[in-house]
Amino acid sequence: MLRSLQISNVAVIKRADIELDDGFCVLTGETGAGKSIIIDSIGLLLGSRAPRELIRAGEERATVTALFDRPGAATLALLDEYGITSEDGVLLCRSVSTDGRSSARINGQTVTAAMLREVGRSLITIHGQHDNQRLLQRSYHIRLLDAYAGCESQLGEYRAAYEELKGLRSELDKLRRDEAEKIRLRDILEYQIKEIDAARLKQGEQEQLTAARLRLQSAEKIKKQADFVYRALYASEKGAVTVLLDRAGSALSQLAAIIPEAVELETRLENCRYEVEDIASTVHSYTDDFDGDPTVMLDKIEGRLDTICRLERKYGATESAVKAFRDDAAARLERLDNAEARADELETLIKEADSRVRELGAKLTGMRSRAASEAAVRVCEILAYLDMPGVQFCISQTPCEPGPDGCDEVEFLIAANPGEQPVPLAKTASGGELSRVMLALKCVLSENDGIDTMIFDEVDAGISGKTSRKVGVKLHQLAKTAQVLCVTHSAQIASLADRHLLISKGESDGRAETSVRVITGDERVCEIARILGGINITEKQREAARELLEHE
Repeated sequence: MLRSLQISNVAVIKRADIELDDGFCVLTGETGAGKSIIIDSIGLLLGSRAPRELIRAGEERATVTALFDRPGAATLALLDEYGITSEDGVLLCRSVSTDGRSSARINGQTVTAAMLREVGRSLITIHGQHDNQRLLQRSYHIRLLDAYAGCESQLGEYRAAYEELKGLRSELDKLRRDEAEKIRLRDILEYQIKEIDAARLKQGEQEQLTAARLRLQSAEKIKKQADFVYRALYASEKGAVTVLLDRAGSALSQLAAIIPEAVELETRLENCRYEVEDIASTVHSYTDDFDGDPTVMLDKIEGRLDTICRLERKYGATESAVKAFRDDAAARLERLDNAEARADELETLIKEADSRVRELGAKLTGMRSRAASEAAVRVCEILAYLDMPGVQFCISQTPCEPGPDGCDEVEFLIAANPGEQPVPLAKTASGGELSRVMLALKCVLSENDGIDTMIFDEVDAGISGKTSRKVGVKLHQLAKTAQVLCVTHSAQIASLADRHLLISKGESDGRAETSVRVITGDERVCEIARILGGINITEKQREAARELLEHE
């Protein structure tokens, strides 16, 4: 149940703190006082769009907060799924700022707008005049019937099976596409595989070739410098480093008998000579790479690199990517080659899936059929009470090929007067009749939807007098099992409320500002009298108001 509602900086509402009880509560006030703003504010908690224009002029942020107690099983399951604890009820909060940003919280925990929407719609439902217009849409009827039938889990199971069937059929359609297109695709894949295979790519080859190209481009410099190093270290007969090291070693050998330490120095010097010889040999080998014509060798490397780069431009940025492309092409080619076998397999799977879908659809049909008969009787009973005594309301259920919602087409039919044949609502129902049909449906559905708070926005549209009073009685009865809030311009309805909220607009600091307060006693009598009509409230109108209140 909705226990409290706080609205800050929404349009003409600077701040409103509204406390609510169980039972039937009405909201009344002059046209333009701000009743619709309160409904719009609650709509924000249910995921409605939050335009910047909704924020009170001069303020940076608008906020709506609602506290619910005794959440139902569906709400608790959602909170558990989202990891939100609920010990003292459910606190929903939505804020909208002038920079276009919106934030949502549940019990102080930041959540997405989708999460807020799901939790909010499990706690409260708003019925406005747009719902009456939705009754004219045939696609809406099956949703209402399913809500009454309580077949959500069966419908979910059916839809999963239907989506699987759609996927299998889609795959089969792709396999059976135009034969010429399949031939073209096969030729393309075969060409791509052949081109990549012909290149015989090796991992790291491009890097090695790039290094080799640099060496060939620097062949003259390498040969010149390598020759110099080789001669300086080894090849010069007089000044080579190895020659000088040999001489130094002989000199140390002659000192060995005199200076014992010279033996160790000679050994170290000999090791140096070996190291120098190795360096000279290694440097000399650099010139071995240029035994052939460097120009020819360079052209060969450039050609190979061009081949690799061309493949990378077409099939991937690296050698690994090109090879991965080749493997994927081979797999696609294999699937094409095996298309007939896969098509046969898919046909078998489709038959099985279609059988499963029709089986689940038949279960849904049975549930809907039983629910349609029962719901139609109950709706007729309520409509008869609401001054449509000769009404025939029935729910047409026509078999169809499996679709997203099952194997049925559902449509609400009505004959408002005796002797008429029922026809679709869209062809006959007036605004007042639509309002009463929707109210009857809401009364019937409320027992199964698990939602404890219901809001009716101007449910009295198109009706008046005795019928309005009966609508109020029905709302009051509905409030025995759910909390009912109703925005109304009908004195016959407002006088039946357990709690009466007056919405009024005044001026504060030179600006319009809406306030909300509970009214009782004489103040409530005056408000009922005002709704009854007249520019100036007369004693007769007050007396009529008292009579309405006394006969609630």
